[in-house]
Amino acid sequence: MKTFPTKEQILDWIKDNAKTTSKRDIAKAFGITGQDRIELKRILRELRADGHLTKSRNTIREAGKLQNVELLQITAIDADGDLFAEPANWKGEDQAPTILIIPMKGNPVLGIGDKILCRLTKTAEEHAPYEGRLIRKIGSSAAVVLGIFKLAEFGGRVIPVDKKSNKEWMIAPEDRNGAREGELVEATQIGKARMGLPKAKITARLGDASAPKSVSLIAIHEHGIPVTFPDKAEQEAINAKPVKLGKREDLRHLPLFTIDPSDARDHDDAICALPDTDDPKNEGGHIVWVAIADVAHYVRPNSALDREARKRGNSSYFPDRVVPMLPDSLSGDWCSLHEGVDRPCIALEIKLNAAGRKIDHRFTRGLMRSPASLSYEQAQNAADGNPDGDAAPLMLMEHGIKPLWDAYFAVRKETRKRQPLHLDLPERKIVLAEDGEVLSVTFRDRFDAHKLVEEFMVLANVCAAETLESKRIHLLYRVHEEPNPEKLEALRETVESVGLTLAKGQVLKTAQLNKLLDAAAGTEHSEVVSMSVLRSMTQAYYSHSNFGHFGLALKRYAHFTSPIRRYSDLIVHRALIKAHGWGDDGQTPEEEAGLEETAEHISKTERRSMLAERDTTDRYLAAFLSERVGNEFEGKVSGIARFGLFVKLDETGADGIIPISHLGREYFHHDPDARTLTGEKSRTVIGLGMKATVRLAEAVLVTGGLMFELLTLNGKPMKSVPGGRSHGGLNRKHKRAKIRRSKDIKRAKRKM
Repeated sequence: MKTFPTKEQILDWIKDNAKTTSKRDIAKAFGITGQDRIELKRILRELRADGHLTKSRNTIREAGKLQNVELLQITAIDADGDLFAEPANWKGEDQAPTILIIPMKGNPVLGIGDKILCRLTKTAEEHAPYEGRLIRKIGSSAAVVLGIFKLAEFGGRVIPVDKKSNKEWMIAPEDRNGAREGELVEATQIGKARMGLPKAKITARLGDASAPKSVSLIAIHEHGIPVTFPDKAEQEAINAKPVKLGKREDLRHLPLFTIDPSDARDHDDAICALPDTDDPKNEGGHIVWVAIADVAHYVRPNSALDREARKRGNSSYFPDRVVPMLPDSLSGDWCSLHEGVDRPCIALEIKLNAAGRKIDHRFTRGLMRSPASLSYEQAQNAADGNPDGDAAPLMLMEHGIKPLWDAYFAVRKETRKRQPLHLDLPERKIVLAEDGEVLSVTFRDRFDAHKLVEEFMVLANVCAAETLESKRIHLLYRVHEEPNPEKLEALRETVESVGLTLAKGQVLKTAQLNKLLDAAAGTEHSEVVSMSVLRSMTQAYYSHSNFGHFGLALKRYAHFTSPIRRYSDLIVHRALIKAHGWGDDGQTPEEEAGLEETAEHISKTERRSMLAERDTTDRYLAAFLSERVGNEFEGKVSGIARFGLFVKLDETGADGIIPISHLGREYFHHDPDARTLTGEKSRTVIGLGMKATVRLAEAVLVTGGLMFELLTLNGKPMKSVPGGRSHGGLNRKHKRAKIRRSKDIKRAKRKM
């Protein structure tokens, strides 16, 4: 058979020939003829399924890239009347780009939800990287908005909570549906009101918008996360019964205990370790057990529970609530590995040598009973020789904690050889009172106990992928591809600006990035290098095809350890059941055939949850800081844009904007490559990672936006201009740029 080009070669060719790319063009370019085109068709189908390509009519193109002409949907109208749109069929891994619609004489009136065909022009703007000019209007769809209801003489108006739009929606008295002043509502567009504003009717009243517990509710509704379970799914969960031993392996003698956050709502993984005393050839070796809740026993393929779990894709976690993937009677009871009760599990026995290298592993379907449910703090105290008398008695420490830590220290040596990426970012913790008020915002403590659990979960996920590959069973991989050339070049320019280097012309490995991070550690450039490395990373996703996991430096990786909260893991459990012949609740032919579609769907639901969780955190932070407007804070420059800069506060990790008009009476040049702003007269250079003292000028609770005034930069006073008074002595070019920036600032404040 003819030697075919690799997937990478095909992708490179498509990037270089974006204007004329069809299957016929690709075949001609690589000299593929006759029956060999069948193989080309298969390769292109895999590339589309994996999210690298998308097909529009007869044109094949790189996913995540826009063509000169695109079908768009209007998503927002700002206070200046500017229209913003997004691609109607976006397939990229990142958030869809925002397109500013340029009005032309004779264009029809457009509103939110309208679909339009536009000719696009690339711009240098970070927050609206394209401009669109209307070719024709395709159609309209009823737009839905979540917002705050305000009474008015003509009936009322709804102010959207979406950060992308602050255009009001008009409500007639007969369409009010009893809504009260300040209430959180959902409204559906029913036409156009005066001045082109959308006219809507209120379809749902969601309670007091000012109540602290409305914060997460706003994000849940804004991002369309399902909250209630269908009656049939609830009934299936209620009908669940305990599992008897039967043909399962009895693991109840093992000290399999759970280690979770103190506020954990479910326990889906348990671990333990024992010295390997049975194999004389493995002196100093370890036997590690990882047991995972057997969710597949309760959630059968194509059941009501399964359909709803797939629809949600994953659980969503907020400071005050969880929107679970499964009903609480399963996630919090029958599927949760509670202390002192029998629970079904799919377990993994891993054999390690004294140096921490995996020698062998095997999976089994078993029944376990956890002797203890520990928090990370309790496990760490026990490991440090300070056990909590109730939760971690001395016997558990001696026969459970100590062998586990010994195994962890061994396997950590092997991990260091592999060189996973060293980025270990702090996690924010928002502490709420019972009524939902924010009591404090801190960073979670991180112990060896956290790293130990992560280490063995990663190892278990690798074992799952290896086993399924060896048994030729189709599965879902967790994929993390290496940075693309554009992001890598931006990283290289940033680190060179602080005196470090990232070599060109080499196959990028995590060891190179770790060397960079280690070189910057402890220096004034540590923050900027860490942030730049993080921004260079692609987003991980699920795929039916294996492209490896760059961040973990692994050739194969599959999520297996959290089936209570991730549908991907349930898919892997079913594949293991099929591979081992454990029962009739394993992977079905229908499920196998739909793996590509499932991978794409759950990758999207994961991103949806991440955005909702981030928006909720931003709003809680704004609420927490709203009573401290006027106070001064320490932070670091976390972002640079044409219209200003962003500062991340050290105390809370909150991000806020400083408009460029607040920086003094001079013009600032924006260098997008170096990510700097430079004062034309003072030559002051503002770059990523610089230490900043700021004053909180504004906190917008509805959107979560914060605005700062810059007081000092790297210890030097700045001549800030509170209120954004105009720059003195600007020429015509600078004035035009200032007008553009003022609009950019409004958009950025809504997106913060």
